[in-house]
Formats: sequence, C-alpha cells, structure tokens
Amino acid sequence: MADARFRRLASVDALRGLTVAAMLLVNNPGDWGHVYAPLLHADWHGCTPADLVFPFFLAIVGVSIALGVVPRIEAGADRAGLMRTVAVRPLRILAVGLLLHLLAWWWLDQPHYRPWGVLQRIGLCFLGAGAAALYLRPRAQWLLLAGLLAGWWMLLQAGGTLEPYANIASRIDDALLGPWLYQHDAAGRGHDPEGLPSTLGALATTLLGLRAGDWLRHDQLRRLAGAAVLALLLGLACTPWMPWNKNLWTPSYVLWSGGWVLLALAVAHVLVDLRGWPALGRAFGVNAIAAYAGSTLMVYALAGLDWWEPVYRGAFAGWMTPRLGPYLPSLAFALAFVACWWALVLWMDRRGWYLKI
Repeated sequence: MADARFRRLASVDALRGLTVAAMLLVNNPGDWGHVYAPLLHADWHGCTPADLVFPFFLAIVGVSIALGVVPRIEAGADRAGLMRTVAVRPLRILAVGLLLHLLAWWWLDQPHYRPWGVLQRIGLCFLGAGAAALYLRPRAQWLLLAGLLAGWWMLLQAGGTLEPYANIASRIDDALLGPWLYQHDAAGRGHDPEGLPSTLGALATTLLGLRAGDWLRHDQLRRLAGAAVLALLLGLACTPWMPWNKNLWTPSYVLWSGGWVLLALAVAHVLVDLRGWPALGRAFGVNAIAAYAGSTLMVYALAGLDWWEPVYRGAFAGWMTPRLGPYLPSLAFALAFVACWWALVLWMDRRGWYLKI
C-alpha cells in the first residue's frame, strides 16, 4: 500500500498546465499592437489577468516542493543529500534560461545579452523555497515569508519612489548589470522585470505556495480557503500605500496574486481530486518547463527565419481582419499557438514521454 504522505495531486498538475498554457497565450499574440486588454500586462502599477500568470506558476512550484520534498524529509531522508538533489533541478532551469537568452542574443541579433529572465527567476525561487522546506520548520517558514514581505516593503519605501527606472530595484539592477538589462530609458537607466531585488517578492510568493501545499497534503481546505480570502483582503487594503506592481513584485501584489492562487488551488482540489472532474491541462503540467522552453525555441525560429509575419498574415490576419477587425486574428494566432503545443504535450503524455530538466 502506498505511503499516504507521498501524494501527486492531479489538480496541481492541471493547474500548473493551465498556467503554462496561459503563459503561451499571453506571450504570443499575432500582433502586439492589437491585444485585448486582459491579455496585456499593466504598464506599471495595477494587476491585469495577465499579471496573475507568473505568480500562479511560482506558487505552484512551492506547492510541488511541499508535495514532493517534505514527505521525504518526514520519511527520514538525509537532508544534506536531499538538498544536493533538490538543488540540481533549479540550477538546470536557471542554466536553460541563460542558454535561451544566449541563443536569442545570437540568433535574433539583439543589442545585448540579458542575464535575467523567467526561467532564471523560477530557478532561484525553486532553490530558495527548496532550502526553506528542508531546513526550516513551518513556523520559521511563515516568519521568513513575513520577513520577506516586510523587508521588501521597507526597502521599496526607503528608495524614495516607485516610479519606473528611479525605484530602488531598478537602481540596484542598473548598478549591477546596467548594460545587460531588459530595457533602458532615454537617459540610459536600466530596468528588468525579472531583476535580482524583486526576486525577494517572488520568493515570498513561492513560500506561500509551499505553505499552501502543506495544507493540501493534510486536506485542510478550510484553512486554505480562509487564507485565500485573507490574502486578497490584505492585498487590496495595502494598495493606498503600496500599489500592485508585477515589475517590482510588491508585497501587496504578492498578497493579491497569492490570494487568487490559493483560491484556485482549493477549487481545483475539490473539483479534480475530490469530485473526479477531468484534470484539464495535466499534459501541459507534467511537461511544464519543457513546453515553455520548447515553445520559446519555436518563437525564436519563427522570428529568426522571418516566418512570423507571413504565417500570421497568411493564416489569420489577411482574411480575418477585413471581416472581424485586427484584435480577433491576433488572439486567434495566440490560441492556435497554444493548441499546437497542447497537441504536442498530449501526444508526449500518451507515450509516457516526460522531459525533466
């Protein structure tokens, strides 16, 4: 009989998969000039549905650590040996992110190499949350989470402003890696939405997922739902002093986005694990990083070979725009891109092919 401590929840795989599908949808419109507002990130302050996608993924990283690593500790595994094992995957994810950006720099003739990115942030947060799971008790994990929120809040406030390029996070990133950041203003100041200082907030999101995963393991749904409501209320209440901001991953944004994640986890667990609904998105979820990295390579290929525009015009915009306007074909292209990768991961899942990085 399987040890009840070791549980792979279909709801978590499904929610992770739907999150990856949402990433692909948001990142790959046919025409960036014509995107429906909910699929665009907020220009600076604010939180659109697109701004919830990345925190969903990071929180689910924390949930996965709670489901996969913590039971091994409870079973008596050597912590030092387990830490070495836990460290391998996030370092590989980070390396893949660095390699993808190197390829983009070389193939797409970008003006400079960018060291920060989505996979790099996932790797760092995975490593930090994994270490917390191994070496900190639950109460200490909560204290670390609270300390990250309070400390990041104070650091942002001490910076004097939250304005683009002038905030403390951008100034630190600019001092460390100015020429290699994602974007620069007319004065040459740099900013990166996945920079190093704002990773403090992202780690807090991952730790929140770690604690939520423990509630899922022990079927504490009331606590999970209650925490979701509390996080949403706190995240909303904080906005007069600390606005939601994905670029800075502000503490209020951690709470607001985290509340939605906890609520989604509770609903998915009830519907999929307890009531037996289909685990929609599971195929994406069990090949999540591979699908994200593979789809990124596909984007590089389409852009590098100058096929993106001809494919979009020929298959979508050319005949749809005169009849339906420019926004729907742009969305149709993004949906087709997601469908293409959904078909591929379904095919891989049916053959038992899982690419683990």
